[in-house]
Amino acid sequence: MSITHLEPSALWRNFSALNAVPRPSKKEGRVIAFIKKFGESLNLETRVDETGNVIILKPATPGMEGRKKVILQSHLDMVCQKNNDTEFDFDTQGIRMVTDSDWVMAEGTTLGADNGIGVAAIMSILESKEIDHPELEALFTIDEETGMTGAFGLKPGALSGDILLNLDTEEDDEIDIGCAGGMDVTATGQFITESYSGIGIQIEIKGLRGGHSGIDIHEGRGNANVILTRFLFLGLNDDIRLVNINGGGLRNAIPREAKAVVVFTQGSHFLQQAEQLKVEILHEYLTLEPTLEINISPSEVNAAIMNTADSGSFIRSLKVAHNGVFRMSPTVPGLVEASNNIARVTLDDGKITVMNLTRSSVDSTKQAVAEQLRAAFELSRMEVTYSGSYPGWQPNPHSSIVELMQRIYVNKFGSAPKVVACHAGLECGIIGAHYPKMEMVSFGPTIQGAHSPEERVNIKSVGKFWSYLLDILKEIPEK
Repeated sequence: MSITHLEPSALWRNFSALNAVPRPSKKEGRVIAFIKKFGESLNLETRVDETGNVIILKPATPGMEGRKKVILQSHLDMVCQKNNDTEFDFDTQGIRMVTDSDWVMAEGTTLGADNGIGVAAIMSILESKEIDHPELEALFTIDEETGMTGAFGLKPGALSGDILLNLDTEEDDEIDIGCAGGMDVTATGQFITESYSGIGIQIEIKGLRGGHSGIDIHEGRGNANVILTRFLFLGLNDDIRLVNINGGGLRNAIPREAKAVVVFTQGSHFLQQAEQLKVEILHEYLTLEPTLEINISPSEVNAAIMNTADSGSFIRSLKVAHNGVFRMSPTVPGLVEASNNIARVTLDDGKITVMNLTRSSVDSTKQAVAEQLRAAFELSRMEVTYSGSYPGWQPNPHSSIVELMQRIYVNKFGSAPKVVACHAGLECGIIGAHYPKMEMVSFGPTIQGAHSPEERVNIKSVGKFWSYLLDILKEIPEK
């Protein structure tokens, strides 16, 4: 469905064109070429660095040459999640968009408004001949969602701007001045198996809302891996043996679905207790997860299975591994300081992998969560590795760009914006490590359900964000 009739028309037109290009994280080749061609078509200096980031330069409009240089920054990749019953290939298809009253969303998949609206806004400014602005460096990074490798790969000296405007947050009344750092914690193990042929039991969790594993972690949404583990732990009473597990997906998305097949010497006792646990869990999540489904059914098994001791040891490790909020910030009211998302659990032929994304705005707390996870999984003789660590972004509420944006917001909208830090990974912390004197701030329109098929962007807020951005560019101070 066309969304180009919406206002601001230039931004929605560019968002529509962008969403026609497949752009999963780590597969950004086509969107890199798309943005490069876009910059070159405007006769603007355009380059692609060794990592794949695209940088487009645009001179100041007449009369703005003496202002500070601004970097406009957004990331090109998107989180690819779809509903179980949606037929869609993120590698080859463009996003199918629909409008619903005040919102734009996608048909059964993530929308890519995170961070496509920011990319489209930058494209619209680059192509405009009417918008007043200082000298601009447009920075389009890659792979923000699964490792921030674009920001990490940015070479010192690649940018020369004084102020960075990151267009990647999701509430139109907020100015973000800080974010959490993160770390991937991965546990792996290979266990001895034996062949088994017979009838097992399949436990399936589906219909959860999912969502952003940082922004939404404090809401208590169901994690499919955690709910599945409750049933596996129940099975310890009946000498449970694990056949296979397939739970969750991306590290930065709260798992919506998980499935396991198990066997018992005697399974009737488990089935009776599992049905009771099912009733209890559905009641627990009745308000927050109204579409949650738990299915327990017989399953034919002809596969390698783990022994009782190893199965029990791993289940206990998974049961004690922390998931959700670890600590609230003692200095910023309402801010999650540290958390963990048990994002992906797989078991096949005795090989187990558990992927976690640990976040914290305080490095020592991030390490504490990671160490707790390590201790949990080492108890079942699994190997635990840390990777992909990235720094947080320390707030500076008194920077000149924050004060300018507060003043413009009050004058424009009649109320004060919320100046906040978020429990999510933004590239500002990494970029700031290369450019410690650069002033940075992040803002954007209202996006709900990011990293899940519920993702949607509020149409009115996009217009508000666009108008606000243009006023900020117009009032950038002198050098």
